Amino acid sequence: MTLCIEAGRQAAPVSAPSQPLAGTVTPALLPLLWLASPALPIGGFSYSEGLEAAVEAGLVHDEASTAQWLTDQLHLGQSRSDLAVLAQAVHAWRLRDWPTLLRLDQWVRNTRETAELRLQSEQMGRSLIEWLKSLQRPEFLLALLPTALQAPSYPVAYALALAVHLPPEQPPASGLYAYAFGWAENMVQAAIKAVPLGQSAGQRILARLSRQIPAAVTHAMSLPEEDRQAFSPMLAILSARHETQYSRLFRS
Repeated sequence: MTLCIEAGRQAAPVSAPSQPLAGTVTPALLPLLWLASPALPIGGFSYSEGLEAAVEAGLVHDEASTAQWLTDQLHLGQSRSDLAVLAQAVHAWRLRDWPTLLRLDQWVRNTRETAELRLQSEQMGRSLIEWLKSLQRPEFLLALLPTALQAPSYPVAYALALAVHLPPEQPPASGLYAYAFGWAENMVQAAIKAVPLGQSAGQRILARLSRQIPAAVTHAMSLPEEDRQAFSPMLAILSARHETQYSRLFRS
């Protein structure tokens, strides 16, 4: 018997579920949660992706402007660029399609519009590969990869992590959800520090971004390669300014 909150009453015994809850969890759920976690040791917490410069310029200054900035960045940046690369790269890793992966990796590097944005993608990609190595999984042997793909950019490295961790029949879209939510959570944490905002405001912004992620993923999955783009002039200008910003918390 368990005690009821109301004094003097006893609650009826709770019967055990007929089946264990674990039986309702797909094999891919835990790896997706793992890859979306901000605790993943790849350094995402140290970047604001131009947000800190937007705060310095007065473009982002409260909850509403932060939510709008990040929503625009999700749809105009992530959806048309990194998420679209990720959608194609997961399949390419599974097929060991080295030419496609090399082309995608080079595209990511070529389209980073500032030095700090390119360094971010390269550093996080290297760190993700080191994390994969540390797990010592038989499905991942770095020596079997072409030399040019042993330290890929972040979206291509993330696609490799998905290909290693997810069952072969798992569609890439689920991995895009994990990537997008991990990005959103890191950016909200950056905003809480840089704007600054309270935790409740951060959670409301994260809720808004979560509602936008399905549309962003759907758009990324539908983009043909020739329509993929990374054209965000304001973000590029602010990132360039951030490189020489006098006082800053973040690396980009």
